[in-house]
Amino acid sequence: MSNHLVIAGLGFSGRAIAIAARNAGFRVTATARDPASKHAPAGITLIPFTEAGPAIASATHLVVTAAPTETGDPVLTLHQTSLEAATHLRWIGYCSTTGIYGDHGGGTVDETTPPAPGTDRTRRRVAAETAWLAWSNRCAIDIMRLAGIYGPGRSVLDDLREGTARRIDKPDHKFSRIHVDDIAHGTLAAIATATTGTRTLNFSDDEPAPSATVIAYAADLLGIEPPPLIAFDDAKRSMSPMALSFWGENRVVLNQRTKASLNFAWRYPTYREGLAGILESERGTSSE
Repeated sequence: MSNHLVIAGLGFSGRAIAIAARNAGFRVTATARDPASKHAPAGITLIPFTEAGPAIASATHLVVTAAPTETGDPVLTLHQTSLEAATHLRWIGYCSTTGIYGDHGGGTVDETTPPAPGTDRTRRRVAAETAWLAWSNRCAIDIMRLAGIYGPGRSVLDDLREGTARRIDKPDHKFSRIHVDDIAHGTLAAIATATTGTRTLNFSDDEPAPSATVIAYAADLLGIEPPPLIAFDDAKRSMSPMALSFWGENRVVLNQRTKASLNFAWRYPTYREGLAGILESERGTSSE
């Protein structure tokens, strides 16, 4: 039987995964709440999420990027019967978040660190992870915890061009990141190396860094002056609750176990290669 990957959620990450899987020879079906509002890449079948049951039932591989709601994971809520009928399903990859580790005061966390979610949003993620792990008696399950996602059209380069970048001065506060193409790259590596059972994978790059450092580097790439530093105590007065929740947690996410398990290295191991890669893609020197 040919490989059929179903992606529940054709968002930023889902689109990158879809393209990489298509290029690797998968038949790819992706879902969207409103397919009319999306432009599917060539060769990708796009269907309404509510009508995804038959596709899921015929899948050999499933990636879930859709976020859980207060009522649980939307795929499990709506399509559990189709999952139970998916006799050819060999692997499920659930896209979670490194936010489930909570605040570690700048200390390190790795794939073995117990979740310590500090917000309702991340507590829902932990609940969804647990719900998906229950399917490990049916197929291989990978919990893919994603760090801060960036890529073409969604990076500090865009913020600088739009004049919205703020260089916040909090030197001991580091953020972990992951380029969207490495999410796709890592997902295909997970599929290729999956056997049975479950794995926890940290999709985070090799060099967590302060936000101000990354913005300054991006400004240098663009040949412009970086925005002035703003003290965190001043900046937080105008932050949204979501932004405050991100800045309220400080941890360094390690990925050595993930790279060893997948037997690969990131294409963009730090923000430097990642931002340079985005500029290259804008100039048309990178593939789709």
